[in-house]
Amino acid sequence: MAAGIAGDLFRIKSLERLNKDAEEGENSLERTLGPWSLIGLGIGAVIGAGLFSLTGIAAAEHAGPAVVISFAIAAIGCAFAGMCYSELAGMIPVAGSAYTYSYATMGEFVAWIIGWDLVLEYAVGAATVSVSWSRYVTRFLRDTLGINLPGAFVNSPFETYKLADGSMAHGIVNLPAIFIIVAASALLIVGIRESARVNGAIVMVKIAVVLVVTGVGLFYIKAQNYDPFLPPNTGTFGEYGISGVMRAAGVVFFAYVGFDAVSTAAQEAKNPQRNMMIGILGSLAICTALYIAFAGVLTGLVHYDALRGDAAPVDTAIAQTPFPWLRGLVTFGVICGFSTVILVLLMGQSRVFYTMSKDRLLPGFFSAIHPKWKTPYRSNMFFMVFTGALGGFLPISQLGHMTSIGTLLAFILVCLGVIILRRTQPDAKREYRTPLVPFVPILGILFCAAMMVSLDGETWLRLIIWMAIGIVIYFAWSRRNSRVGREEGPDAPTAMAP
Repeated sequence: MAAGIAGDLFRIKSLERLNKDAEEGENSLERTLGPWSLIGLGIGAVIGAGLFSLTGIAAAEHAGPAVVISFAIAAIGCAFAGMCYSELAGMIPVAGSAYTYSYATMGEFVAWIIGWDLVLEYAVGAATVSVSWSRYVTRFLRDTLGINLPGAFVNSPFETYKLADGSMAHGIVNLPAIFIIVAASALLIVGIRESARVNGAIVMVKIAVVLVVTGVGLFYIKAQNYDPFLPPNTGTFGEYGISGVMRAAGVVFFAYVGFDAVSTAAQEAKNPQRNMMIGILGSLAICTALYIAFAGVLTGLVHYDALRGDAAPVDTAIAQTPFPWLRGLVTFGVICGFSTVILVLLMGQSRVFYTMSKDRLLPGFFSAIHPKWKTPYRSNMFFMVFTGALGGFLPISQLGHMTSIGTLLAFILVCLGVIILRRTQPDAKREYRTPLVPFVPILGILFCAAMMVSLDGETWLRLIIWMAIGIVIYFAWSRRNSRVGREEGPDAPTAMAP
């Protein structure tokens, strides 16, 4: 019996079956996304408020003006994982991202674990961002248009706000957070082509905001603010010097989280063998260039030491220019950034559950395709309710680290998947090949593992509890209903096979 259970846990889906399932009948998704749409999805998922907040923190506390080097180092770490994603997305152009790649390489149980884990990155991540979106929209309406939204309806029941008489009261529901989740979900239900167009338009707006702020600030840089470019270490690891640059790289790494969501659209990409690589690595390259330019201007406008403890470093930098209207522009850019992050994360979550449902590791409800719009609309509606409830009723901002740990675990398994497939499927067609295998994937694994270890104990505890719930569901329902298990039984290939 133990041998039978072990066989179930390690059964895999062959590359041939994965590609066949992707194109089958009325339950298949429509291939409409070109390379620029995929790049837009990547930029939409990556550039959020992290650009405006993490830059000042990393410069003031860890690296000084050398934070530009930290952004480059973090980008290299992401590139290791990005190259591995590109190879697997081209080989296996199927929705599901890391879940699908794990099913093809390490077996059903690992695939289930990573699919369940991705809920932390996509659904919880979207809910967390929706709360921040609500706060920025509330501030933008108040400061720019003079509209004050009732505090009871922009805070969760677990949060307090100040009344006019100075007393404190509890919120009722965060309606703006629910609104943006519902709006993004409705757009995704209507169609991936329409979603990509809206995402592309908003991405252009937020890139324009970053370029305007960077371009204007460039003329007001003071050379003395770059002295010293790399402040000497204080004697404490992580406080300036080389160790500070590395610590800052760990901080700003999380500003890149989200590019992997591009791979969930592999089943909706035209010519995925070529375009997935362009989408993943292209969006990473563009975001890196924007991050480095913005960080260079920010630390040139204000001396890094003056940013210590500053809750709004970009506002402080803008104050060095004669254009106070830039502050409102930055807030608008942050709102645009959050909007596309939510859209792409919800898209990724619905595609992961769609694929898991087709494999019968989840109920068939999640794999139903709308007859007209060709989208997994029931999955979209489920996460509209689930994620909207999290954003509207829970103080989930503290769960941001759960998003990061879920992402890093996915990166590790994708890098490992490339190494395994190079050994088990050496002759499979690869339009894009990760260079220097296994060196690059191993570096990706080590880099991501180091980031995971740096996270706090509470984050690890939440991950363990979440995974325990997922394991119970797998053994209680998913293992018994697995499509591969039912159709191939004991003859299913396994990851343990020599």
